[in-house]
Amino acid sequence: MAIFTDPIREHADFGPGDAEWLHLLVGDWQMVADLAFADLALWFPHPEHGYVALAHVRPSTTHTVFHADFVGEGIRSDLQPLVDKAWASRTIERSSETNWSSDMALRVEAVPMVRNGRTLAVVTSHMDLSSSRMPSRLELTYRQCAYDLLRMGTLGLWPDFASPTGSRRGAPRVGDGLIRLDAEGIVQYASPNGVSAFRRLGDGESLEGRSLAEVTAGLLKDRRMVDETLPLVVTGRMPWRSEIESRGVSLSLRAIPLRDEQQRFGALVLCRDVSELRRREMELVTKDATIREIHHRVKNNLQTVAALLRMQSRRMVSDEAKQGLEQAMRRVATIALVHETLSQGLTQSVDFDELIGRQFRLSAEVASPSQQVRTQRSGLFGELPSDFATPLALVINELVTNAVEHGLEGRTGTVWLLADRSEGDDGEELLTVTVADDGVGLPDTPHVEGLGLQIVRTLVTSELGGTIQWKPREGGGTAVQIVLSLANR
Repeated sequence: MAIFTDPIREHADFGPGDAEWLHLLVGDWQMVADLAFADLALWFPHPEHGYVALAHVRPSTTHTVFHADFVGEGIRSDLQPLVDKAWASRTIERSSETNWSSDMALRVEAVPMVRNGRTLAVVTSHMDLSSSRMPSRLELTYRQCAYDLLRMGTLGLWPDFASPTGSRRGAPRVGDGLIRLDAEGIVQYASPNGVSAFRRLGDGESLEGRSLAEVTAGLLKDRRMVDETLPLVVTGRMPWRSEIESRGVSLSLRAIPLRDEQQRFGALVLCRDVSELRRREMELVTKDATIREIHHRVKNNLQTVAALLRMQSRRMVSDEAKQGLEQAMRRVATIALVHETLSQGLTQSVDFDELIGRQFRLSAEVASPSQQVRTQRSGLFGELPSDFATPLALVINELVTNAVEHGLEGRTGTVWLLADRSEGDDGEELLTVTVADDGVGLPDTPHVEGLGLQIVRTLVTSELGGTIQWKPREGGGTAVQIVLSLANR
């Protein structure tokens, strides 16, 4: 979540890491809002507005207090004195009177976020007190946890830069399950969802009063598969994330140590059943491996077909039949090379330069066994959609073969392959591919297209949706230019 605007940066007097620390706070304070059953707002001094709201988070455990978004707006006049007091005192300040807003009684607290002895911003907590019922033990525990975290913020102890910031799916949230530990790792309180999560792992007893580390150790069946961070997480010693698996159930755990000025006095452990998420991820991994294996087997089968065609061509008496089988062999080998590339990855695009680099040289060498043909490449194809790979590789193979056999006609010469990515008049991305030779040039009279050129024209217009043009090359020879649109690919 972006919390700073250019005007705010102009007035911020931050030291090294201060801005990152506040970003880390906003990235993790949903947990505090859920624990406090309150809306949280982040305020920063501004010369014109007193304070300006940098960010706002609503709780998912109760209804919101503020339905309208006020990020970027100045602070209300009745709230500013409390924020001023918290900024100067560097301690949590609570409003002495109950504030009323939209027929709701609110308890407001101002929490200065202090780092290296300097107040960087103030968090205000707005909790609805209009409900007259007696709070449950869960609510009292949650609120105490929120207070402990916010107080750590006044000491610069939370948020912690060692906290997990990765994007691994299944990060536990307050509503998924919460366990509070003392300094020795003994469970002081476990929410109903937290108890249910460990029961799914196979623990049938109450968690309270027991060591969470011992409970977890008793559930492990295969200790060889244990995450090395697990002991430090279940004892609440480090602000890390870990995972435990037992009886087909996967539980994601996250620890938040609770500290004061002298020592660690406890910890929060959030837990979430991620069995379904991990099962789906494993299915995706299995499907990925299957697709790779399919491409690999297709490549092997096509290479076998090419080898059979080569053997058959050697037995042919007629030169025309032998030449036809050799051309079919080259086309099959080209498709096999594409499948070999596809078997090495499952992205929606292909590094076509790596693919065509080998194919370009091979096509010229196979088409010119008794003559010296040089090949030169320029430009970059870049990443192309995977559905481009096979038809474009076949087109280039046919054009290079045609340039060697009919353009050079047995003479020593050069075949060029040029690629150019550009932007069209309407903003669409274009790829221009040119195959040129310094041979005899185009014939003076129209000629009948062979099978190879018919394949080229069909693939370019039907499969690739492009255009193709034959024209004389400057300096002698022939140039074939293909223009393809990469839009919506």
